[in-house]
Amino acid sequence: MPKMKYLFLLLCLFIFHQYVAAYMTEKQIEATKKLIRNTCTNKQGVAKEKVDGMQKGDFDFNDKNAMCYLHCVLMTYKLMKKDNTFDWEEGLIVLKDKAPPSIGVPASASFSHCKDSVKTKEHKCTAAMEIAKCLYDFDPPNYFLP
Repeated sequence: MPKMKYLFLLLCLFIFHQYVAAYMTEKQIEATKKLIRNTCTNKQGVAKEKVDGMQKGDFDFNDKNAMCYLHCVLMTYKLMKKDNTFDWEEGLIVLKDKAPPSIGVPASASFSHCKDSVKTKEHKCTAAMEIAKCLYDFDPPNYFLP
């Protein structure tokens, strides 16, 4: 239960930041990524090795837990719509308002490139993996998902 309190606090801070014109620091971004990674890893029961592998471009479309981990991550970041498509436009708005240029510029290019990356809309977890793989493939050094 304590993790839920931290997640709630983080979400409140994120919402607060939505209305304050200030970039998140890289330290804040890393802390947020760590919290989201831990929360979604535990929620989806995905192996740490699978998550680490995705950071290196190893996306296993046969591992439902790994795909659903990415769905959890993208939903937490509010980057997926209810119809299982990529909400890249909302992502661009948040990047412009909250991300420092060192993160926002490459991520914006990735978002624009991957706007139509979902091919499997009927499966939310597969759709999430398609988005994440596109983001990685477009710019591996700047892949930002936890």
